[in-house]
Amino acid sequence: MEIRQAQQLVDTWINTIGVRYFNELTNMALLVEEVGEVARLIARLYGEQSFKASDQAGNAQEALSDEMADVLFVLICLANQTGVDLTAALEKNLEKKTRRDSLRHLQNPKLNPGEG
Repeated sequence: MEIRQAQQLVDTWINTIGVRYFNELTNMALLVEEVGEVARLIARLYGEQSFKASDQAGNAQEALSDEMADVLFVLICLANQTGVDLTAALEKNLEKKTRRDSLRHLQNPKLNPGEG
């Protein structure tokens, strides 16, 4: 699926099953909440935190996948609401990063331990 297709699919879902979009401020709060859920799982899967006994983690990797999809869904909602074409925005952003960082990362001794 391409990003434009995802934006259309989310829009169709919202307008049929979801009834309507939440307002932008509500969706912003939901986005932060979903990112927090991803952070919580990352801290437990890859960081130093452990799952509590009360955590019904089940398959934590599957839960991480689902939470990342939640983040993407709400981000797409916000893009649709604000008229952002995420495909064009990502392409432009990658071009900017390429111009800005084409040498920076190559010259970073933290990324290239053999240098510096």
